[in-house]
Amino acid sequence: MLDALTLATGVAGLLLAAWCGWAAYRDQPTKDWHFIGMAVVSLLALIQLVAGIVLLAQGEKPDQGTTIFVAYLIGSFACVPAAGFMSLAERTKWGSVTVAAGGVVLAVLEVRLYDIWAG
Repeated sequence: MLDALTLATGVAGLLLAAWCGWAAYRDQPTKDWHFIGMAVVSLLALIQLVAGIVLLAQGEKPDQGTTIFVAYLIGSFACVPAAGFMSLAERTKWGSVTVAAGGVVLAVLEVRLYDIWAG
């Protein structure tokens, strides 16, 4: 797996979490620029999803199993957009908290993806 992409995606998730956490601290809902940040993080997760599928198609195998690896890839791709949609339903500071939690979840999923691939 691409270690630099995994690191970049995890760090971007943590930065998004800090940014939205700061907005929640100031009692602000998610704004348009937060959604731009979510789009950037989601794009990184999409690139990782495609790269992971390409590596699997080329015959590479994760140490802990292909099924769980693909499940974590899909989960890491879906967690930030899901949090973003939930923040649209909650237009208070709790929407920002939801996105911040999604960023932290993404970072944890990235660590787990690294573990699954490298063993």
